[in-house]
Amino acid sequence: MKSNNVIKTKSYQFAVRIVKLYKFLVDEKREFVLSKQLLRSGTSIGANVREAEHAESKADFIHKLSIALKEANETEYWLELLRETDYLQNSEYLSIQLDIQEILRILTSIVKTSKQK
Repeated sequence: MKSNNVIKTKSYQFAVRIVKLYKFLVDEKREFVLSKQLLRSGTSIGANVREAEHAESKADFIHKLSIALKEANETEYWLELLRETDYLQNSEYLSIQLDIQEILRILTSIVKTSKQK
């Protein structure tokens, strides 16, 4: 993986948004359980992308990015749940939903391409 790449940048920026959203949910909405799950999965995406940078093999690279993809999918679940339970307004949800959808598309593409090579 290149040191200056799209998924690395986007997953890091997304993690920053997740941390800020977590703080909002805890401070303003007094929601502690779902927000903690969101924090863990949402920040784990970028951490796994970073780990993949120094993968020991192609298989390790694919494995680490596959974990990032699973974490992104889980994050999308928590976001949907927070919206459906009225902790997030639809406008707040749609904004961050666009980001997670883009990350999911990019990770899916990288994993599929890497498996084909």
